[in-house]
Amino acid sequence: MEYPREKVCCFTGHRRLPAAKIDGIKRRAEERIRTLYADGVRVFCVGGAVGFDTIIAELLFRLRETELTELNVVLCYPFDGFTENWMDGQKAAYAALLPKYDDVRRVSETGGMDAFSARNRQMVDMAAYCIAYCSNKKRSGTAQTIHYAEEQGLTIWNIA
Repeated sequence: MEYPREKVCCFTGHRRLPAAKIDGIKRRAEERIRTLYADGVRVFCVGGAVGFDTIIAELLFRLRETELTELNVVLCYPFDGFTENWMDGQKAAYAALLPKYDDVRRVSETGGMDAFSARNRQMVDMAAYCIAYCSNKKRSGTAQTIHYAEEQGLTIWNIA
């Protein structure tokens, strides 16, 4: 399914988040999601990784179940088996979220770092907006994704 770009927001963020900051991250993300939803954004795209992606997916599903009923959540994942090296609890959390997505897209037939970059570019290419959590702006996939989003003209909010 294709979505009108002006109705789509993507997310990018670090896998490791400071535990003391998670409540604030959730609060700031929810405020931005609610504002975008009020402005007509209905599709929210996540990358399926541990950390920020998982927290955001859980938040989106809670908001859809309680108030923002027209919200659609899209999962763009890099390749089959990308969770192979995750801990059991992380795999279980991913599996529990999987049936809740409105749309699931595999980006690459093969694994590797290129598949993660392709996943990030695909999410940006779908969207007009990006909510990020980036505290390392020099050397991270999140920083690269934000840079690509800037090049593509997205409106970006870094909630770090």
